Amino acid sequence: MEKQYIDLYKAHHSLIKQHAARVMNESRDASFALFEKMGFPTTKLENYKYTDLKEMLSLDYGLNVRRLDFPVDPYQAFKCDVPGIQSYLYFVVNDAFYPEYNEQNDDLPKEVVICSLKEAAEKHPDLVAKYYGRLSTQKQDGLVAFNGAFAQDGFFMYVPKNVQLDRPVQLVNIMRADVDFMANAHNLIILEEGAKAQLLVCDHTVDDVRFVSNRVTEVFVAENATYEHYKLENTHIKTTNLSTLLIEQQASSNVLGNVITLHNGLTRNSIEIALNGENCETELCGMVIADKKQQVDNFTSVLHNMPNCHSNELFKYVLDDVSKGAFTGRLYVAKDAQKTRAYQTNRNILLNRTAKMRTKPQLEIYADDVKCSHGATIGQLDEQAMFYMRTRGIPYEEARLLLMFAFTADVIDNIRIPALADRIKMLVEKRLRGELSKCEGCTICQ
Repeated sequence: MEKQYIDLYKAHHSLIKQHAARVMNESRDASFALFEKMGFPTTKLENYKYTDLKEMLSLDYGLNVRRLDFPVDPYQAFKCDVPGIQSYLYFVVNDAFYPEYNEQNDDLPKEVVICSLKEAAEKHPDLVAKYYGRLSTQKQDGLVAFNGAFAQDGFFMYVPKNVQLDRPVQLVNIMRADVDFMANAHNLIILEEGAKAQLLVCDHTVDDVRFVSNRVTEVFVAENATYEHYKLENTHIKTTNLSTLLIEQQASSNVLGNVITLHNGLTRNSIEIALNGENCETELCGMVIADKKQQVDNFTSVLHNMPNCHSNELFKYVLDDVSKGAFTGRLYVAKDAQKTRAYQTNRNILLNRTAKMRTKPQLEIYADDVKCSHGATIGQLDEQAMFYMRTRGIPYEEARLLLMFAFTADVIDNIRIPALADRIKMLVEKRLRGELSKCEGCTICQ
């Protein structure tokens, strides 16, 4: 399945480079060489043991190496259904930043730069060159290498020193095509010292064809900076969503990551957070609600490389029908990372015997003065709690809903955007009641 893309790159690498920025092209051939060596990940690799991509990636997908415009107005294709969120709104259509003016962004501080990665590399070459690929080119991963070889554009956000955004930035990834299609985008986010920003990433599909989305996001959070990254996926069953999020934290920085999958086809989220300065705070959360034949795999790695840092990780899954879930969490504590406090929890509920969950929490500790723990559970609803509520007159279905909602509440509580938290509560409640869980803003989900 790799051969068609290897042949494509060898035949058209000049064309690919022609429509991309110089800084992206500098590592492109090396990324291709790594992909040619490694190929796409298979279940023979330990890190992809529970994610079989062979069937999805063996199809013949179109790639837009000539950077043709797709006929879509994202403002019509996507109507945000988070009331009152008041965000700075931007779109990426497939793998290209949508450049049209949006008066909603007029209040963005002038020092902040948000645009396409290609435009940023042309207007701010030194800034982009300092960060682009610094994390991704170090990864021995076939999907990341493939992205490095084929990505030509993406989303760029730069928040300078001590600038704090007053409202969230919302990035909507829209997949649009008339034929089976693959998009590769590279996002770069930079927060300088003392900066603060919230980014809400929404994944949506417009057309009823097969999509593969392979996105790599690099995030650099400088000293005393605060960054929140929310990812909300509402795509259709024919979508394969491959996402790699790489975050580097410096001293006294604060990072919150919250990854929520409400409707999808096959999803693989790879998240790596490196705590490279003292006194870092990291909160990483995730929630999955899946049914039918949906599959969700969250692979996380939190690297404590410096002392006196704290991380807390919580992922919860609710699986029904023949859906499949997987969680692999790695907590790494380096030899000199004394006084580390690191906690990891994975909780899962299977609503019937045909749903499957695989979980693998891991601790790798080389320091001796630490407080670390990890744990995972797979089960069904608490029968004693159910019995207690039934004896007090609560109907069975309502008691079941209350227990399920309580199960997901602590993940939702970690959403620091009130309007988004309220909306997620409503979507989760609809899903648990057996109603449509799809986002009203996506036209294919109507």
